[in-house]
Amino acid sequence: MSELGALTLDYRAAFLRYLPRREEAALTSGYELGRGAVTAGVSLLDVARIHHEILLDVLRDTRPEEVIDVASAASEFLLEVLATYDMTQRGLLGGG
Repeated sequence: MSELGALTLDYRAAFLRYLPRREEAALTSGYELGRGAVTAGVSLLDVARIHHEILLDVLRDTRPEEVIDVASAASEFLLEVLATYDMTQRGLLGGG
């Protein structure tokens, strides 16, 4: 399986674990996914595409009254995944 294929499967599993209860442990999984993606050289655009595809799949099965909650949770999860990318960029640019 390709790096992107494995990331997609892991991302889906972690996101689906996070959605129902929004627990810190599941959010930490998102952070670890992002860290692994940076280490593996996965582009930020690939991560965004994976997130979007998974979110669309989830929204297809989401009741209309829950869409806002799911979108909010998706945003929280994505920010955690992207935290390592942000830290890496700041380190490279020497900013804080």
